[in-house]
Amino acid sequence: MRATPLALCAALAVSGCSILPAAGPTSRAVVAGAEVATADGLFARYEIIDITPAVIEALRTRPLDSLLASFGDHRLSVEPVIGVGDSVSVSIWEAGSGGLFSGPLVADRFSAGSKSALIPEQIVTRDGAISVPYAGRIQVLGRRPQDVQALIENELAGKAIQPQVLVTITKPISQAVTVTGEGAAGARIPL
Repeated sequence: MRATPLALCAALAVSGCSILPAAGPTSRAVVAGAEVATADGLFARYEIIDITPAVIEALRTRPLDSLLASFGDHRLSVEPVIGVGDSVSVSIWEAGSGGLFSGPLVADRFSAGSKSALIPEQIVTRDGAISVPYAGRIQVLGRRPQDVQALIENELAGKAIQPQVLVTITKPISQAVTVTGEGAAGARIPL
């Protein structure tokens, strides 16, 4: 009589294994999938091949495939470009006092007045532009900071005294991803 409860427990334990979740398809499902015909009468797009020494030798002589060869090199520029949502800071210097961005002259003989201005940090809008005093709306979307610098200098030429501009991406939101999940607390990480 004691063998019956023990056999019943063993049967329950073994039957529980068939309902546990798995990380992928079973070998039976893979073999069955290779033999299934699709709606247009074609078979599935993979074939099962036994790995033998002859197969390994044939693969050694075959050139390596790469995603780059298949799809081409469409990587983004190594240099950062400005995108929508990025925060951009603009600093402007002039060669002499008395210009658009110069501070007032002080009676002190050692001070020639401030010759620079820091435009407050701006977020690039959906239209891809920022505002710069005396230069207007400047299209910055997809451009490198040094290209935007030259654009602003050209707009200020003739208005400011030999303007020099420095453009800095202070918060590159468009060049970041958000990582979340069970193992991570979640964070925005620059690419």
